[in-house]
Amino acid sequence: MTDQTGALFFASNYLRYVLLTVVLSLALQPSFGKIRLPALVGDKMILQRDIELNIWGWAAKGEKVTIRFRDVYYYTEAGSDGRWKLTIPPQHYGGPYIMEINELVIRDVLIGDVWLCSGQSNMETPIQRLVERFPEINVSNNHMIRYFKVPMQNSAFDVKDAIPSDARWHSAIASDVMNWTALAYFYAQEAYQHTGVPVGMLVSSLGGSTIESWIDQQHLIDFPDLLIDRTAVDSLKTVEKDRGADLWTKENFNDTNWSIVQVPEYWAKPSISNRGVVYYRKHFVLPAAKNGRYAKLYLGTLIDSDSVYVNGHFVGTTAYRYPPRIYDVPAGILHEGNNTITIRLRTAGVDGGFTPDKPYKLQVDDTIIDLAGDWRWKVGLDQDAIDRYKERLRDAGQVGSGLYNGMINPLKDYGVKGVIWYQGEANTADPKPYQRYLALLIDSWRELFQQPKLPFLLVQLPNFMAKDAVPKESSWALVREAQFQISKEIPMTALAVTYDIGEWNDIHPLNKKDLAKRLFLAARKLIYGEHIVAAGPRYKAIHINGDEIAVSFDQIGKGLAIAHGTTLQHFAIAGEDQKFFWADAVIRGRAIIVSHPKIKHPKAVRYAWGDNPVDANLINKEGFLAIPFRTDNW
Repeated sequence: MTDQTGALFFASNYLRYVLLTVVLSLALQPSFGKIRLPALVGDKMILQRDIELNIWGWAAKGEKVTIRFRDVYYYTEAGSDGRWKLTIPPQHYGGPYIMEINELVIRDVLIGDVWLCSGQSNMETPIQRLVERFPEINVSNNHMIRYFKVPMQNSAFDVKDAIPSDARWHSAIASDVMNWTALAYFYAQEAYQHTGVPVGMLVSSLGGSTIESWIDQQHLIDFPDLLIDRTAVDSLKTVEKDRGADLWTKENFNDTNWSIVQVPEYWAKPSISNRGVVYYRKHFVLPAAKNGRYAKLYLGTLIDSDSVYVNGHFVGTTAYRYPPRIYDVPAGILHEGNNTITIRLRTAGVDGGFTPDKPYKLQVDDTIIDLAGDWRWKVGLDQDAIDRYKERLRDAGQVGSGLYNGMINPLKDYGVKGVIWYQGEANTADPKPYQRYLALLIDSWRELFQQPKLPFLLVQLPNFMAKDAVPKESSWALVREAQFQISKEIPMTALAVTYDIGEWNDIHPLNKKDLAKRLFLAARKLIYGEHIVAAGPRYKAIHINGDEIAVSFDQIGKGLAIAHGTTLQHFAIAGEDQKFFWADAVIRGRAIIVSHPKIKHPKAVRYAWGDNPVDANLINKEGFLAIPFRTDNW
């Protein structure tokens, strides 16, 4: 060996040593990668002022996480499940700021008031529908209000921890505003113009949704028809798993306790009656002379689809029953002594198995190993069991909680100022339980967000459909009544009355601007503590005096008044026969006197009670509509 050759030999071996050392050292290091953040935590986000702030995400187990925000550092590390969460002390409103989370940089962060907006289609009416009516939308130039729409995720079976990642925050500048929904936009504008505090609108709504789908299962316990069969759900998750996946195909897997079946034969012969997946394993001895040789595997035809492994190595698959199974076994897989063939066989019927009178053999050069005879088998996935549990869950689409699970629970760590709830149209077909549902929803969300006094601003259903020529029963009126009762009975709730800004022929009225003004007036009084009149007359009591009924109110401000026209409209009165007539109604001091010439012994009064009570015109002198009511429970 020359000196030059020796030097090259030494250098080559030294390089191999260095590379091997590097590879081994890397293999021994923990596996860390880029952290993952929820969709809510991103550019342009608004965080709730004056409360502790949660920032959370996912990373490799044990990975250290550093957040730098407003020149302060916060530290944590991912738990065994990969989840991490940090709490930042309360912040005064302002911004924009930058938040750094390890290598990630989140820009244009504001601190302000965040409102969770939920319900059905009127909450998610797109803003582009309103640009002709409100042309100022086209030149919107407010970067201090932000909008985030939670993607639809209906999950009846599982409570989700995250929402889909394809959503992001938007501002209200002209190039971005068309991503907004209408009510959120006008409310945010109203709030920012009054307070000067940045406003974030977090909209989690779905058109056509019922209130039951927004309540968690625990709070629906008194409504058995709305509960998911949890046993069936958990069992389905278990039986849907292929027990043999990545395990029973291994060469050295111990299958000695498996049953034995004769091959070739259909399943019916050994009484394998279930549909699904069955694993077959065959052990055979290969002569030393054939060690490592290429081979060809003949497996006749199999019913229905198969994946085949030799000594744990995948060698082929066929998707349906008819083609002959002839698979190449590459050189290096077979070895002298004991070898194993594993077949994962799936069938949709009960006639699965190996077709008789077909070749089942392994050919290695001139050596043929007969594969007929004893094979071991075991069920990996029982399709019949899966179908039984699915049958128990066939009505899962009718149970409650699906939208709570998928679109509310994932938001639980994000601080909010309050909730705006606009829903009820989908429940008018069965309005009787609505009041109970709404109370349960409020309780469940307050529990989820760990805010026992989380404010709720409720939108009462607007007027809709044709006006009634005579007083009638109304399911829309019953939902309005339920909404009113909740606002009266549950603390930190307020009601926006809207029976004058609906459209008789469109369930999606366009005047979301006036609605936003009413909602924010309610917020100013309820949440911001302003001493203002923010609501109209509210029924208090009646006093029957002969053929008249005197109705008294609270929330009358400076006094009662008529909104339009010269006489009060849409009061109805009934006697003992429970038949209502349009009534004569006049303002007398702080009360309304209601009567009808045909009713000498009145018993009950109703006001604005109907699908479309647009003519109802009782207000207080501050201009707020009286809340619809009835004095009976007929």
